[in-house]
Amino acid sequence: MPIVMSWSEKISVGDWPATIQSVAGTIVIAVFVVTFLVQAFTIPSESMEQTLLIGDYLLVDKFCYGDSGGWNRLVPYRNVRRGDIIVFHYPVNPAQDFVKRVVALPGDRLRLINKRVYINGVPVQEPYVQYLTALRNFYRDDFPRTDSPDYGVDAKWWKEMPKLVEDHQLIIPEGHYFVLGDNRDDSQDSRYWGFVPRENIIGRPLLIYWSSGNVNNDLPGSPTVGDRLYHLAYAVTHLFQITRWERTFRLVR
Repeated sequence: MPIVMSWSEKISVGDWPATIQSVAGTIVIAVFVVTFLVQAFTIPSESMEQTLLIGDYLLVDKFCYGDSGGWNRLVPYRNVRRGDIIVFHYPVNPAQDFVKRVVALPGDRLRLINKRVYINGVPVQEPYVQYLTALRNFYRDDFPRTDSPDYGVDAKWWKEMPKLVEDHQLIIPEGHYFVLGDNRDDSQDSRYWGFVPRENIIGRPLLIYWSSGNVNNDLPGSPTVGDRLYHLAYAVTHLFQITRWERTFRLVR
């Protein structure tokens, strides 16, 4: 009669150190990847539509921008570029993470005329931008405006901005970036709260690893633990129905 052995019996005493070492090595690698290389991020608002939608779950590449030290010779770091989508700590409240598109770099002169972006006097081609309203908002659409702020403009930014405006153009200071949402008519971005400092940038979205059509979209403003557990259970039991398969595993551009 064959003898059936449990998993623990199959591993001899001498194998235990190697097994523990293997598991520990896997944990160390996983912690390293999560800490230094990638970060999960969920799209919380409509400001980047149609590029990124509410319910998109992203993997953010924290490695691509790196730093300015000697490691740049050994690893593929690169500088932030115009047109990059970035995830960053919100300057007004660094506990929050935002995602927007970089429109202007340090030293650039920026201006919006009837919603169109001009950098250093040259109009920018932005095929990814969408406009949802024909109604004119002079502060939002003809930025920078220093005569009358729009609703939601940060008070500190409103006071600082005029000092950086010259010939109706906003001058981007060293070490800072100007970002806008692709959903240009419905985005709280640099027009409303100012620049993104270089040190606030976390990384660049790499991949939509999952996209949900409705999970968490109808949660109340301050959801309870019960609300979250209900939505989690719903997501698990309706995974195939709620997944936007056409967006899952899509590269972010």
